[in-house]
Amino acid sequence: MRRALDLAVRGWGRVDPNPLVGAVILAQGEPVGEGYHAEFGGPHAEAVALAAAGERARGATLVTTVEPCAAVGKQPACAAAIIAAGIRRVVVAMPDPNPAMAGGGDRLRAAGIEVEIGLAREEAERQNAGFLHRHARPGRPWVVVKLATSLDHRIADGAGHSRWISGEEARDWVHWFRAGFDAIGVGGRTAQIDDPSLTVRGVTEPRRTPTRVVFLGHRRLGPEAALIRTARDVPTILIAPEFTASEAAALTERGVEAVSAATLADALALLDARGIGSIVIEGGGRLTGALLAAGLVDRLAWIVSPVWLGDHGIPAVRGFEVGSLLQAERWVVAERRPLGQDTALLFDRR
Repeated sequence: MRRALDLAVRGWGRVDPNPLVGAVILAQGEPVGEGYHAEFGGPHAEAVALAAAGERARGATLVTTVEPCAAVGKQPACAAAIIAAGIRRVVVAMPDPNPAMAGGGDRLRAAGIEVEIGLAREEAERQNAGFLHRHARPGRPWVVVKLATSLDHRIADGAGHSRWISGEEARDWVHWFRAGFDAIGVGGRTAQIDDPSLTVRGVTEPRRTPTRVVFLGHRRLGPEAALIRTARDVPTILIAPEFTASEAAALTERGVEAVSAATLADALALLDARGIGSIVIEGGGRLTGALLAAGLVDRLAWIVSPVWLGDHGIPAVRGFEVGSLLQAERWVVAERRPLGQDTALLFDRR
């Protein structure tokens, strides 16, 4: 199952809205075939593993990270392929929450195949947290906040400079990470000071270019900003409590979508209505604090770099107050990953 989980993540950025899935076939305890879902619309992990195993699949055990699909979609039903291949036993990490595809376990049992569900379920669910969010809590995207900070939790020095706190390996990882989201967001101050591109520039090319989202508040971006200049090439949404008619018209003329929303919850609901099921927020401190205060963050991706920026550095989180330690919400560690001299820490809300 560990191998299947490692294989599954190779589909990051390419399979959404499907889940990440990896599969391994064991004959007499030895792997004889493996595969992963590599591309939306392409063969599923189980089908790839079965093709690799061939006749050795008969009487073997299939280990897979997500319950095999029971229905025909863009690909044949995996449950039917497993039955036809003569698999004797299927071990599954997590059930499929998608009602259109679920039921594969029951179909396999009805065919006389031994089915076990639950091995490494927590790991598989963390790997597919965005997919599960879509099916369990519709109405807003899965929200991940990504921070790159110093050891004393600063996102920039006293002058506002943040390039570069983290090293090259960490920055490469961030581009890979971005590829798995429908949107990349920042606050208005970050957009003004950093003038970011908010694009994916790495070895993983996302299946769909992430939409760029700026939560402006009462700030505004001028026509010289990179996000405005390139809006005709990359989908770009600016969100503010209100736009004047002339502001909205000028932005539309440049290819930008101007969206009015009174609160962050309203803004996220409007993004969800536009088909954005996941978003990674990359700054700034006040936006992060407001999202945390509103209970709108599902995962924190924190890159910690071995540098101190001192009292004059800009805090990673602002405007978020906790009454006492007893009232503090404790999050769950989802992953720890070394990135050269830096460390990535992923935390999920309970």
